[in-house]
Parts: sequence; structure tokens; C-alpha cells
Amino acid sequence: MTRVADGARRSWPVPVPTLRVERAILADGASFVLGCDEVGRGALAGPVSVSIVLVDNTVSRMPQGLRDSKLLTEPRRDLLAPRARAWVRAWGVGDATAAEIDEVGIMVCLGRAAVRALDGLVAQAVAGGILNRDGLAGAPLLLDGNHDWLSAAAGPAVRVITRTRADRDCASVAAASVIAKVHRDQQMRRAHGEAPQYGWENNKGYASAGHRSAIAVHGPHALHRQTWLHPERAEATGSTGAGAAR
Repeated sequence: MTRVADGARRSWPVPVPTLRVERAILADGASFVLGCDEVGRGALAGPVSVSIVLVDNTVSRMPQGLRDSKLLTEPRRDLLAPRARAWVRAWGVGDATAAEIDEVGIMVCLGRAAVRALDGLVAQAVAGGILNRDGLAGAPLLLDGNHDWLSAAAGPAVRVITRTRADRDCASVAAASVIAKVHRDQQMRRAHGEAPQYGWENNKGYASAGHRSAIAVHGPHALHRQTWLHPERAEATGSTGAGAAR
């Protein structure tokens, strides 16, 4: 672990991810391991995004400074994202839109975004000669958290292994978290240029006080999850926080 100073008063340990878990899975006979993470689940506006990366025994030491995206500043994430993409053997990102979330709900949309990420990863890996036409063939996939929301959408293409704090402990999942976060943040910055009144450049679509005030003044935008703007719906989905980065 490294340590981050809090002014001159104290410091606390920051988890440093490793490839220990991935190496153990590879040692059990897997040809490669997938790491997966999502971002935007609790936002009021914008898509939910999922990134999936592929690592195998050929990957070298992870990029210096790679961490769970929540532990990095925005400039640091922007710097690390291209390094993470270059470090892994293949990667993909998928989105599900706010309109889709309104139509079918966030959990279904997480699965949709993941399948889109898998499709992109497989296309990249096949084109690069990393995978053959059989594709993933039930490859092990490390999923952050303790709930498997992916298998229902992906089916037998992958074998999901849930792991609490995988984004902090597993380098492949940390890479996916940074790639997904930067991908989604870029979309929200572009959206800010079209609708600056909502402050998306800063809040990235999450439920900050300023964001809620802007909705009250200007009304919702097409990028808002309309079903999440009612108090009872927001409470049920846990979207009432002040901008948590998940």
C-alpha cells in the first residue's frame, strides 16, 4: 500500500492493486482472465458504462499509479486511461443510455452495456490474433462487488467470479474502472457543452445539490433518467447521494 497525506495531520493507506488473483486463475489453467467494472449506476443523467479488459500471462507490470478510479483525481485518470488500454491485451467499453434505463431499469442496462463491451473486446482480440473465432468460450471474469448482474445477459460466454473490492485489489478490474470512468466522463464533458446549465462538466450527471437545483430551474434534459427524478423513485434506486462516483 501507498500512503496519502491529509494535510500535515495524518495519512492513510491507499490500496495498490496487483495481479495476484489473476495469476492464480491463470495458474489453474485459464488462458486469460477478464476484468470488469461499471460506472454511472447511480447518476441522474447520462449513460451507465461498463468496461471489460483481457489479461494473460504475457502482460507486464501494471502501469505505475494504476488504482481504482475512485481513488484517483480526474487529471490522473485521464493520464492513466491510455496507459491502461495499452497495457491490457484487449479491452471494450459499452454504454446503455438514459432512455434505455428509463425503459427497462438499471440492472438490465448494466447487462446490456456489459454485452456491448464484450462484443467490442472480442472484435478487437480476434482482429489482433489474441482470440480465435471461438471467442471467449466461458472465460473467467472478475466482477467487482458481490452481486452477479452480468451472467443473465452474457450467458455462457463468460464465467463470472464476483469479488468485493476487486476494483481496489485486482489490477485488471482497476484498469477497467479507469477506462470506464474516463470514457463516461468524456461523454458528460461533451454533453456539458450542449447544456452547461446542469454543470455536467463537474458533477458528471450525479446528484449534486447544484445539479438538482438546475433541474428544478430548467427542467429535465433528454439525457436525464426521467424515472429517477421523482423523489420516491430516487429513494428506491439509491440515487439521492451527493454525487458519489459510482
